[in-house]
Amino acid sequence: MIGKALILMGEIGGNDYNFPFFQGKPVEEVEELVPLVINTISSAITELIGMGGRTFLVPGEFPIGCSVIYLTLYQTSNKDDPLTGCLKWLNKFGEYHDEQLQAELNRLKKLNPHVNIIYADYYNALLRLFQEPTKFGFGNRPFPACCGIGGAYNFSLNRNCGSVGVESCDDPSKYVGWDGVHMTEAAYKLIADGILQGPYAIPPFNWSCLSSETNKKSLDTDYSLMNVDTTLSKTLRQE
Repeated sequence: MIGKALILMGEIGGNDYNFPFFQGKPVEEVEELVPLVINTISSAITELIGMGGRTFLVPGEFPIGCSVIYLTLYQTSNKDDPLTGCLKWLNKFGEYHDEQLQAELNRLKKLNPHVNIIYADYYNALLRLFQEPTKFGFGNRPFPACCGIGGAYNFSLNRNCGSVGVESCDDPSKYVGWDGVHMTEAAYKLIADGILQGPYAIPPFNWSCLSSETNKKSLDTDYSLMNVDTTLSKTLRQE
């Protein structure tokens, strides 16, 4: 089964970075975690190759500088991107992680030429929704959370989505963000389409390898999707 599976590795690292960022740690300190996260991803892929894995989809980080929770935490920052309103310094951190991850994936490809390792560019697949929101049906300001209360972004650190008295918007499909941390189903669908149909998979998916009776809509009946979610969070907290 594992040899025929499309193995989704992550996205790994998000919570490991969120933990210190939410505590206000400087970006230079959080960057020290990147090699540990990359090594964890690489080690997991290597282990699964040894178990017979042949096709891996490895996502990068999201542009966390566009996340409502970070925009709320660091709303006094004067380093906003004038095009998107996102925090440039946080997005640069995501780019740094992705550069290191792609370099490691290229190394693994050379060591395992018989294995398909695909990089999923979550960063740009999501960033485009903030750059051109109206193009994707999200309106001029996609930042406010659909489910939340208060503040400039309909989000409160003390009253999260699901709390008593916190309601959701009437039409989540018009919003990129669901609860200030996660995206809406509409946003996730666009990210998935960008990965599966292009251009945010490197190398792109080769649909010709599927049988003539199979199309993209029935992909889930032909592949076992194995979501391997390993993070360093517990280990770091224990240490």
